[in-house]
Amino acid sequence: MSGAGGPGLDRRALSAAVSRAARSSVAEVLAAAPTPRSSARRIGITGAPGAGKSTLIGRLVAHRVGKARTVAVLAIDPTSPKSGGSLLGDRVRMEAIGADPRVYIRSLPSAGAGDGLTDNVAEVLAALDAFGFDEVLVETVGAGQVQHGLRAIVEAEVLVLMPGAGDSLQAMKAGIMETADVYVVNKADLPGAERLETDLAGVLQHRAARSPVIRVAAGEDSGIVELSDTLDRLLLERAGRDDAVHAARQRFRAESLVLRRLREVLAGMPAERWNRPLPGLYRELVEKLASGP
Repeated sequence: MSGAGGPGLDRRALSAAVSRAARSSVAEVLAAAPTPRSSARRIGITGAPGAGKSTLIGRLVAHRVGKARTVAVLAIDPTSPKSGGSLLGDRVRMEAIGADPRVYIRSLPSAGAGDGLTDNVAEVLAALDAFGFDEVLVETVGAGQVQHGLRAIVEAEVLVLMPGAGDSLQAMKAGIMETADVYVVNKADLPGAERLETDLAGVLQHRAARSPVIRVAAGEDSGIVELSDTLDRLLLERAGRDDAVHAARQRFRAESLVLRRLREVLAGMPAERWNRPLPGLYRELVEKLASGP
């Protein structure tokens, strides 16, 4: 892990490596040398917009690096469907930890990904792995019922909720409500926190395993400490499952590349081709995909 912490970290080289990974085409990804299995522990933070994910991550990382860990944060912001741009404002909320030499923060736009993540997320994570970080935290865009790609790339997933979200719990029930390992009632000092906990308990009561629900309030450290300790236990329990984890990540990576290549093919189809009968159109798409990038 010597490459990750303190003044030995070449941040310019790291940023360049992440940028290259994020911009890589499907052909470049497939032509690259195989990447080794990740040794970094990966924690996912997801939840609806406005739930306070970035602020929570800032507080959590500040606590975890106190144990001499080295941590990278990959924060994913939504890309505008009109302009194609992204605000990339998560780093502003993490300024307090950004100067720590043990911490690296990178914001990326969601681009064409529809799973709450970003294109080439697997390649970006591999670039971070090459610099020897102990942990990588991945923050998704505001995620909902079907945006649960995060589950495939992390060992532990945290769902962040805030008072006033009770009515949305049922809508998320078949998605990230089922994939999360830990539930955080954030901004628990606001009115409605107890109601949210009650609603959350009702949704989770039929799960086979009891998932922890942790309250985090502004100005209080007890919830952050409990969350960090809970994550440590989860990561320890899941240590040693390398083959299963690697297989899940490889499948996610392959699916992501196929879907990205499909978007490229669809974008390159002339408008008049869409008037063809569906069987012929389908065969053409399959042939283009089979021909490779």
